[in-house]
Order: sequence, then structure tokens, then C-alpha cells
Amino acid sequence: MRWPEVTLPADPPMRQPGVLSRLADRLRRWRDGLIADPGFQARATAFPLTRGIANRQGAALYDLVAGFVYSQVLLACVELDLFRRLRAGPLDAQTLARGTPLDAERMARLAQAAAALDLMRVRPGGRYGLGPLGAALLGAPGVEEMVRHHPMFYRDLADPLALFTAPRDSTEIARFWSYVGERGVGHEDAAAYSRLMAASQAMVAAETLAVHPMRDVSVLMDVGGGEGAFLSAALRATPGLRGIVFDLPPVVARARAAMDLAGLSDRTRVAGGSFLEDPLPDGADAVSLVRVLYDHDTPSVRRILAACLAALPPGGRLILSEPMSGGDHPTRAGDAYFGLYTAAMTSGQPRSAETHIALLREAGFSEARLLSARQPFITRVIVARRPAR
Repeated sequence: MRWPEVTLPADPPMRQPGVLSRLADRLRRWRDGLIADPGFQARATAFPLTRGIANRQGAALYDLVAGFVYSQVLLACVELDLFRRLRAGPLDAQTLARGTPLDAERMARLAQAAAALDLMRVRPGGRYGLGPLGAALLGAPGVEEMVRHHPMFYRDLADPLALFTAPRDSTEIARFWSYVGERGVGHEDAAAYSRLMAASQAMVAAETLAVHPMRDVSVLMDVGGGEGAFLSAALRATPGLRGIVFDLPPVVARARAAMDLAGLSDRTRVAGGSFLEDPLPDGADAVSLVRVLYDHDTPSVRRILAACLAALPPGGRLILSEPMSGGDHPTRAGDAYFGLYTAAMTSGQPRSAETHIALLREAGFSEARLLSARQPFITRVIVARRPAR
């Protein structure tokens, strides 16, 4: 895996901006200059008709400045398992502090911060209960595992400018995502790896299968399928579906054990190899790439797509599911979070749907289209086909 050193497929030639576009640019520059004027800010805050807009912008900017503090409040609550303890009902700070390193006073300070972020709610009698976001976290265990995983990401982000030029495999995140055993990863890291993959894959699988059910697929091959989390979800959701997990040999050995444990081994076969070097096995009428391409540079993506095309029969389908850039309309999940996360991985990058479709067509696929997403901050899904002729 490498940080991209080549340009992505060229977008269609851009037309020169017209009169209306140039006028809009001038108006935006005037507006931005006005907003950047401290005197204007003071007047806007004082004037009743503009006070609301000025306060909303100020609050949004404050949230960006304080965002790391907010995330650390969440991490502290997760590490102390406070949301599960509050599931049965509100508790006062002294009771909530029992069994933790915090005394009642410090627990009250943490709980107040959590309540300000809608993670908790202040209840009568000096008690604290679950807030809407704390309850939502309990319903999405993948988020909790991400929160537990984030401290190493934060350490890599301590110098964000250095992160963008970090040598390959030099960051803590890059070392974490090395395959277990491939570079001597310890048992504790391996367990963390497995928990994070299983929990996060569950969310991605649910979103992918919701927007693209596998009802009309006979055999699904999950390329780079890891321990089989996505394929397991697809098999459980689709009676009669059979599957193939393809990944590196040490990885598919774990996939075989996982399928045995899930009672799905009679519907699954595993195949070991490298999708960058080896041909993919045949026999599948659909291939899935779930969170694979954003891990790789563009030459590697081209090799992966070529291998998938060769493995599919005429009319066979490719399902691509992963975080994507918003392109001309950047998104917080795709461009801010995963843009920085892949920088910390020192490999790959989130690509826009338009770039993915261009790469798919270049590889020889047809009918490539982006599906409507329910939760695009979790994943986006593109489906393409190998031409029938």
C-alpha cells in the first residue's frame, strides 16, 4: 500500500466560468471579507435581525475549536462504561463514581460535560441519566469500538502537518492496520483489531445490504474479505446465497474458523492469495469490494478492478462499498474524517463517486452507478457490471 503518487483519472474538461459564475465569485469574496471584519462581527451580534446568524456561526466555529475536548469527554465515558451503567436508570455522581478512579466531585464534572454534549441528561435530585447520544451509542457498538480505537489516531494527529508527509508505515495507525502476524502484531493488538473490524463491518454490512440486497445473486465473492464479517452478514440475510472469501492465506485461515463458528461453512469456501498479484477464483456471479479500494493507491486500484473483471462472468456484478469523498461537495465523513484517517494510514485516500465510476469504466465495467444511501456517513455503494458481451 502506498500514498498515491499518481493523478486520478482526469475529470471532463472544465468550462470557463460564465458571467453569472464570475459575479457569484465576486459576491462571495465580498461576503467573506465582510464576515472576516471584526467590526462587522460586533455590529452583526448587536443587531437583532443578524444576531441569530452571527451566533450560529460563532457557535459552529467554537465547536471546531473545542472538538477535541468533546471527543475526549466521549472517550472518558466509554472507558468508564458510564452509558451501560446508566441504562437501568439515573444515578447520582457519587454512585456513578463507585468502581472508577474518579471521586464524586470529578465524576460530576465529567457528567456535566457529557450532559452538555447530549451524551447524558441532568435529572432531578442531582442525578444523571442517559442522553440521546449516549443511548444511540449503546445501539451502535461499532461506534464504541471506534472511540476506543481513536487514541492512537489522535497521537498521529498531534502534528497534523507532519501527518500529510509521513513516510509509509511510520504512523501508529499504519502499524495497527498491518495484518495480524505479518509484522509481529501482539495478541492484545490482534484482539483490538478483530473487535474493531467485526464491530465496524457490522455497520457497513447493514448499510450495504439495505441499499443493495443480494436476492438475485447466486455466489458472492468478497475480495479482501478479511475474516468474513461482510460475507457472513450477506449469507445470514440471503437464504440460498453461497459465498467465497478471498484474502491473504493467514487471513482466510481465520475466516474459515469464523465461518465454522457461525455455522456457515457449508455455504462458504475460502481462497487464499493476493488480489494485487494472483488471479481471483472463478465461480462467482458477483464480487464485493468492501472498504478495500480506499486503502490503496490508484495503480493498485486498477489492478484490483482488472482482477475482479476477469473473475466475473459476462453480466456479472461488482459491488463497491466504502467511504467516499464528496468531490465538489466535500463531506465531513468522507473528506475530513477519512481524508485524515487514510493520511494516518499512509496509504490510499477516499475517492469521489465520480472518480470510482471513471476507474470502473476504464477497467471495462459498464452500468456503473451510485446507489442512494440511507447513512452515507457510514458507507456509499456503487454497482457495476461486466458487459454481457
